[in-house]
Amino acid sequence: MSASPTSATGPAGADGKIRCDACPVMCYIKPGAVGACDRYANHDGQIVRVDPHLLLNRTVSQGGTVVPFERAGWDGQLVNSGGTFVTAIGAGTTYPDYKPAPFIVSSEMDGVDMVTVVTEGIFSYCGVKIKIDTDRHLGPERNIVRAKGEAVGHVTTGEYGSQMLSLGGVHHLTGGSKKEGRVTCETLLDLCNGKAVELTVDEGASVRVQAGKPPVVNGTAEERMRVGCGSATIGMFARQWFGKVDEVVVVDDHITGVLSEHQAGKYLGIGETGIRMKGRRSTPGRYFQVAEPGTGWGGTNISDPLSILEPFDRKVAKPGTSMLMVSTTGEQYGFYRLNEALQPVEEELPEALRVSVERIRENCEPALCTVLFMGGAGGSLRAGVTENPVRLTRSVEDSLTRVTCGGAPVYIWPGGGITFMVDVSRVPENGFGYVPTPALVAPIEFTMTLEDYAALGGHLDQVRPLASLDRGSDRREVTPHAENPWPMAPVRGGSGR
Repeated sequence: MSASPTSATGPAGADGKIRCDACPVMCYIKPGAVGACDRYANHDGQIVRVDPHLLLNRTVSQGGTVVPFERAGWDGQLVNSGGTFVTAIGAGTTYPDYKPAPFIVSSEMDGVDMVTVVTEGIFSYCGVKIKIDTDRHLGPERNIVRAKGEAVGHVTTGEYGSQMLSLGGVHHLTGGSKKEGRVTCETLLDLCNGKAVELTVDEGASVRVQAGKPPVVNGTAEERMRVGCGSATIGMFARQWFGKVDEVVVVDDHITGVLSEHQAGKYLGIGETGIRMKGRRSTPGRYFQVAEPGTGWGGTNISDPLSILEPFDRKVAKPGTSMLMVSTTGEQYGFYRLNEALQPVEEELPEALRVSVERIRENCEPALCTVLFMGGAGGSLRAGVTENPVRLTRSVEDSLTRVTCGGAPVYIWPGGGITFMVDVSRVPENGFGYVPTPALVAPIEFTMTLEDYAALGGHLDQVRPLASLDRGSDRREVTPHAENPWPMAPVRGGSGR
């Protein structure tokens, strides 16, 4: 429990309760108890932050465990200030927004005086964007996504080899029923803190989502994302099929590829086979809408690949013609040969073709879920950095101020405001919290030179040196994420936009 007190409203009552003003709920907290958010407690008559304040330290060995900040023999000075970064995790908040950020810390990096302003922002305007690596159809675009029966988001436009969900946002948090807001907040919090969440899509599938883990669709864990669309797969492997099979059909919900008609097949001199496909022909060897979306072959609703074929053209087709049908992940495949009636009959897959099917699988990357937190840093949060909030926005736009989330790099959306996205898997463990308004609490740090901080009208009287973070506070040091750039690196030249 952090010994650094936050603000409280009014004196303790006869029962020892103190009113906490760290969020709009303003709980009365009795001695030894925590507020509704589980983040603040009444400790000996003071409102304190429950979780430890987190620091990133490059000197902690990679893979090392979290260690207490108050280690034996510490002399009150942080070792190598350039190797220590103060995150906002556990730091506290600026709410109700009239006061400076809880920590405005100065340090030196490569001879340059730097300032990092940290706060745990309360985000009513926030959500997550989820990338789910799967060919399987999760549900029609715009359909509602539910958690525990409540609407928490929707299916958005699919991407290459992935299905996309957009969850949260102010309308789900505040614009529906009280239960919808509460469930939405719980869902976002669990996803941002790396926990598994069960979701269902109206008129679609059920899916278990967890950042950095394979998705589980209708109870089946995905192993790999597709190598490409059906047309791309034909192009990649045409040469490996040449001379070993007469025809190849790569089944795909979006673009099914046909080798003999495809440009790659033409370049190799592959002759016509008389194959005729269902669906809508786009360009030679590329077919749309050969079946309905689903969880079968190539993200379609079929279990029998022959169902997407029309009868072969009798003027062209010949008995004995061989044909490989395969999905875009190589998980489903079948080998066929035309009989005297020009009907495909399934046979055992020749070893020469088995190698190509296995190569399709080999070239499919592991299927994972990616969760990006997205939030807007509004005027109230920015007031904790400067008395003139728009100057902070301009400083970020001009690449003078770097924005991080728990030390993790963020992407800043162009345009007005400070709207950012961060990969939650690169934020320290349990870096997100909530308040029961409902809203999410996310760490946010602004790092700039001391000169630039003065220029934007920062709270210079609140700046404290890194070494002043006293020994009595409950702080912990952790190793930075291996893929994250060091957040104290020189700021000028790139803000993450």
